[in-house]
Amino acid sequence: MEMNYHLDLIETIASTLLKEYGDKTIWAFFAPMGAGKTTLISQICKQLGVEDAVSSPTFAIMNQYEANGKLIYHMDWYRLENEAEAIRTGVEAAMEEADLCFIEWPEKAPGLLTENCVQIEIEIIDAEHRRIFIPS
Repeated sequence: MEMNYHLDLIETIASTLLKEYGDKTIWAFFAPMGAGKTTLISQICKQLGVEDAVSSPTFAIMNQYEANGKLIYHMDWYRLENEAEAIRTGVEAAMEEADLCFIEWPEKAPGLLTENCVQIEIEIIDAEHRRIFIPS
């Protein structure tokens, strides 16, 4: 799947991703700094029914949310050195526990990504446009 979009259409993009990949439990977001990973994840969480403010878990490594009886983890692996450190911080256990898990900077510990993972690549086209590519 490939989609180019204006940032004003983030709600539509989130809805499309949920319709296409709602059966996946792990969502890995590959993108450069400032591409809008957290913004997109926030919109997806909103559409899932998360009522809490969704923010980047850069310093906490992971934030936990609940929506409609589902446990959702939003993780940011940017500060992790490698898979061993990720395991020590509890991300692997959280991924197994969660109904849904969104991961920013998954390239820091790619061996932890499971078969039931959708890999979402976001590219910056310009200040207001993005491209999403999801390999099949």
